[in-house]
Amino acid sequence: MAMRPAAEVNEPIKRIVIVDPNSQFSVMLRSVLGKGYDVEQVRAIREGAERLRGTQVDVVLLNWDWPRKEKKAGELCQELLKQAGSLSVPVVAMTSDDKRETAMQIVAQGAYDVFTQPLNVFELKKVIDRAFGLVTLARALAEARGAGAAFRHIPGLVGNSKPMQRAYDLIQKVAGVSTTVLIRGESGTGKEVVARAIHRLSLRAEKPFMAFSPSALPESLIQDELFGHEAGGITGATHARRGRFEEAQGGTVFLDEIGDLSLPVQVKLLRILEERCLERLGSSVGVPVDIRLICATDKNLDQMVEQGSFRPDLYFRISVFKVDLPPLRQRRDDIPLLAEFFCRHFARLLNKEVRGMSPALVNALASYDWPGNVRELQNVIERSLILTDGPEMRVRDLPHEFQRGEVPTEIAHGPFREAVRTFKRELILAALRTQSGNRLKAAKELSISRSYLHRLLNQLQIRSEEEAAAEHARP
Repeated sequence: MAMRPAAEVNEPIKRIVIVDPNSQFSVMLRSVLGKGYDVEQVRAIREGAERLRGTQVDVVLLNWDWPRKEKKAGELCQELLKQAGSLSVPVVAMTSDDKRETAMQIVAQGAYDVFTQPLNVFELKKVIDRAFGLVTLARALAEARGAGAAFRHIPGLVGNSKPMQRAYDLIQKVAGVSTTVLIRGESGTGKEVVARAIHRLSLRAEKPFMAFSPSALPESLIQDELFGHEAGGITGATHARRGRFEEAQGGTVFLDEIGDLSLPVQVKLLRILEERCLERLGSSVGVPVDIRLICATDKNLDQMVEQGSFRPDLYFRISVFKVDLPPLRQRRDDIPLLAEFFCRHFARLLNKEVRGMSPALVNALASYDWPGNVRELQNVIERSLILTDGPEMRVRDLPHEFQRGEVPTEIAHGPFREAVRTFKRELILAALRTQSGNRLKAAKELSISRSYLHRLLNQLQIRSEEEAAAEHARP
């Protein structure tokens, strides 16, 4: 029997599970995918969920049209999405509904991507390969955190670093109750994304989610937006108008930058939390409201309370449960996952045939401090993707601040395992350079033990002279 080339032998098998009652699609997909793909079909949604609990699955293809036929199937689909997300298994949904709103709703519930039927199986193959690359990288980075590291996912959030795992734990614990939540973090860390995730996982998920930021608005407009008004309640008002709190009845109100609220507005907000009613502008009649309040801030509210610019009684009411979001510079392991997520998202929006990013570009992104956090990374990927001409994004497509002397030159794009190895190597060398060759400090920066760093140095063949070079290679 003829031997296959070594590269083909080492290529990992992509395990695909199709959850669809129609067997014709699985037959067609097997013929298109060819070797290197293990395609299995299950004809019931519950069976698909059981398959996820059984052995390792890399990608799930789900017929989303079942929920439109019966309510029970819709509930099972959502359960499967939650379970797949918790196991870091991307789900690609297939539907005959070509409305943009439907696709957005499916993605919001946790799907990796959405395809409308009839399917372009060749485009679907590209998406499967990208999803496989993302989940493999995620698992490799999770493994780098230490043996037995768990990988969990909440729809809408990307990341598996220890700080994000702590945030996931808090989100999952608080979502099922109606407690007021205070989300703290720097600008651009994704506070509204977390608020939406809490709402989506809560018992109020079918009710409205109303987001509001008081930044740069005069107090009169803030009160009108939040509490509404009666006819004649404000200048020029000929009709009554409901505010955000009334519009969100039964659902969730997200107040971003709550530290920007004036003291009079804070008093009215406190009454809503204590009495569950509000008064529209121009009225003295209380209107009952049933909402859950989620607040966010990048300010030090404790300090504002001491200075007298924030009411202590309101602070105690909104800070019953706190979720602290880490800045991106403290979760560098998540940068490749986020970059891949945004690359895929904008490639589709911009209709660009880009299959991924070069290892050198990934290293350049991971070495940057990201003062604007996730929002800045998103903007950089979108801008760079517009400039990309070839099949992958490269360092030359990044803004000028990424192309200084400290950014490594491009390296050849090889097999995925080699790309992960290269990324680990460059990340370790960057940490050693930052910490002047001190292994203990480098291990702390990477959030790994010194013994694990020592094993990585041996595995990646990083010799002492390379450490010295890393120490002295300063811009």
